[in-house]
Amino acid sequence: MSGGGSLERERRQAYLLVAPAVLVLVGVALYPILAAVWLSLHRFILVFGERRFTGLDNFAFLLSDSRFWSALGNTAYFTLVAVTVELLLAVPLALLLNRAFPGRGLLRASVLVPWAIPTVVSARLWAWMFNPEYGVINRLLPGPDINWLGAPGYALHAAILVDVWKTTPFVALLVLAGLQGIPEDLYKAARVDGASTWRMFRSITLPLLKPALLLALLFRSLDAFRVFDAIYVLTEGGPANTTETLSIYAYKTLMRSGDFGYGSALSVATFLCVVVLAAVWLRLLGREEVSR
Repeated sequence: MSGGGSLERERRQAYLLVAPAVLVLVGVALYPILAAVWLSLHRFILVFGERRFTGLDNFAFLLSDSRFWSALGNTAYFTLVAVTVELLLAVPLALLLNRAFPGRGLLRASVLVPWAIPTVVSARLWAWMFNPEYGVINRLLPGPDINWLGAPGYALHAAILVDVWKTTPFVALLVLAGLQGIPEDLYKAARVDGASTWRMFRSITLPLLKPALLLALLFRSLDAFRVFDAIYVLTEGGPANTTETLSIYAYKTLMRSGDFGYGSALSVATFLCVVVLAAVWLRLLGREEVSR
């Protein structure tokens, strides 16, 4: 009985220790989500002081809103292209950083510089570089000057380039952590058997790197889908809304139009998309862990 009572006391003490952190999470995470859901069920236009319950009317309008579907398409395209390119660049970069050579520590530190720079600062630097009149990019490229951030065909891809430049080091860091978890004995045994470098990569490195790759895809997909600051600094969603993402559309509806009801509905829709995306990646990651 004394053992059971001691276990119960330890359990209560553990609950008490965790309770402050849980309350903080409820205050900073759960409450804003519930508040956004509640506001999304209202017609709430701040300028006119109008607020009344409308149920699911905002979501019904959202489904027929062509601007919403355009923003969703821009967000999905940005996420797909940016994350794919970052992963393709991060794997060889991580393989290089995993090798032993003089100055490796300095190279690892310098590679992380783009990721360490605040997004707003790096986006402003790239905006100057993309400037059609005095930007360095047009000076380096042959041919006529291009309005990188003002032409619909170029603006979104310019934003993707900025995101790739900034976050590829982060993905490479995650992949590097996965590489360092692979036992060196496997490579030694493969060399004894006469395996080539490509064969070792295909049969040893890539299969054992799958969990790290899926984790990197999870983190970056969720982060890229919520992109706001880089694109807002570069184009503010223009030209003609061709770089407008869900987050930017929700921000403009909330803060510029003052439509808190429909803006909250857009925010909830973005949140649900992120939840679905996270569930898919977590399911794939769980399957990979089970298969191991």
